[in-house]
Amino acid sequence: MSRLMAIDYGRKRCGVAVTDSLRIVATALATVETARLNTFVTEYIGREQVDAIIVGWPLTLTGEPSESTRYIRPGIDRLRKVLPESLPILWYDERFTSSMAHRSMIDSGMTRTQRRDKALPDRMAATIILNDFLQSRAYEEFKQQTR
Repeated sequence: MSRLMAIDYGRKRCGVAVTDSLRIVATALATVETARLNTFVTEYIGREQVDAIIVGWPLTLTGEPSESTRYIRPGIDRLRKVLPESLPILWYDERFTSSMAHRSMIDSGMTRTQRRDKALPDRMAATIILNDFLQSRAYEEFKQQTR
């Protein structure tokens, strides 16, 4: 097996997380300026084997695509063009990941000054997306398809 990568796509910054090669643990990798995301991802997959990229897909409480999807889809479409065709990009519900990341920072005892680091919640949100995916039915289906 090889790694899975998750992206929490934002207008200015993207959080990126990856699993270990056994896909047991998801860890924050980086926060990247959105304009540099394609370069960052292509360089990373040039060094590490990645089986799929999981992208947070923001939905409303009713399950409809949120306002943010209008800039996320074109950004990921541009990323898709620079990646190998065989590398799947999977959309995954990211509802509440930003608020969960903020809550985690508070619960872990981070000071307000530490929480002002705007890059940290992006990395944490990507990690939450990836951990949720690893625990989901979608991951079980992905494993069955790739065996």
